[in-house]
Amino acid sequence: MSDDQQGTYLPNNVDEKISSLRHQLSRNDECGTTHYNLAVALMGKQEYVDAEKELLEAIDCSPSLAEAYVLLGGICLQRNDLEGCYRFNQRATKARAGFAEGFGNMAFVLLQLVDGKDAKEDEEKVDKAIKHLRKAIVHNQKFIQAYTTLGTAYFMKGLVPEGIKANLEALSVEPKFPIAHNNLAVAYLENEEYDKAIVHCDEAVSLGFEVAQALLDELAPHRKA
Repeated sequence: MSDDQQGTYLPNNVDEKISSLRHQLSRNDECGTTHYNLAVALMGKQEYVDAEKELLEAIDCSPSLAEAYVLLGGICLQRNDLEGCYRFNQRATKARAGFAEGFGNMAFVLLQLVDGKDAKEDEEKVDKAIKHLRKAIVHNQKFIQAYTTLGTAYFMKGLVPEGIKANLEALSVEPKFPIAHNNLAVAYLENEEYDKAIVHCDEAVSLGFEVAQALLDELAPHRKA
């Protein structure tokens, strides 16, 4: 994103932007992109009710606008409506074939729905999440969050080597991604590969990630004086 684009929704001019977009819609109310842009601006001000209305208008005008479904899913997430979030992201993948973000978000929701109440149902959710994440990565090999979420899904199944591989792939995309370093620290600790765990733990800390105190405490005895 360029500096000019980043400046579009800064607090000092967001009201002006909203006014301009509403003026555009007063002249052409059937532009899905304008409704979408207005929704983004409103979300920047945390005006989620009005943003939701604009997003629904956006997809009514432009049914293939996958990004609008994703933002509607995000609003659902704000309300702790995981099922709604899943449904909107599912619609995003139907609106645009190969829409990686939608698959990634569906997987995230499925992993959040694992509650430990029914082992078989939980396993099905994790397996379905893995399938969605693999699709996301096929469609976008730079989708770093998909790799780390895939790693989490593998860890949930007890597949530590596969989880390590997924997080290493995340680092091949972005070497300074702190979540991947933290995940690898946890995985290598479980594998009793303490030197590797310490390296990734320290890197996560240096990148500003809030590493769990329990992890720091477990690694402390294995640090060389």
